[in-house]
Amino acid sequence: MNPLYGAVAERAKRCCEYCRAPEEVFNFPFKVEHIVPQSREGSNDMHNLALACHACNRFKSDFATGIDDISQEECGLFHPRRDAWQDHFRADAPTAQIIGLTPAVRATVSRLQMNREHHVAARLHWIQLGMF
Repeated sequence: MNPLYGAVAERAKRCCEYCRAPEEVFNFPFKVEHIVPQSREGSNDMHNLALACHACNRFKSDFATGIDDISQEECGLFHPRRDAWQDHFRADAPTAQIIGLTPAVRATVSRLQMNREHHVAARLHWIQLGMF
């Protein structure tokens, strides 16, 4: 486990900083993820670390960009240290879909596959339980 896990998890309030999945419903800790991947010269500095669920961490991998579904342009991905989640994302309660409000966030939703059927089904339960 990353030695900075405790500090990163506490700062993230133990939620994935991308899809907002609550860590408490999983039986294992989330990953400490490099916002700017190390393969792209990202540092181990706390400002470059985020808490990510396994799905978001896996799909983000070492990508720094994605394609905006509307403009079809390549955009940098959501940056949890620079951007406030609530300013860029909306969760539709009835469908549990995550909606990107900006090109970068639409690219992030797409790249991280945040609206996969399994993830949406789980998110719907978290919404119903007041955990999301």
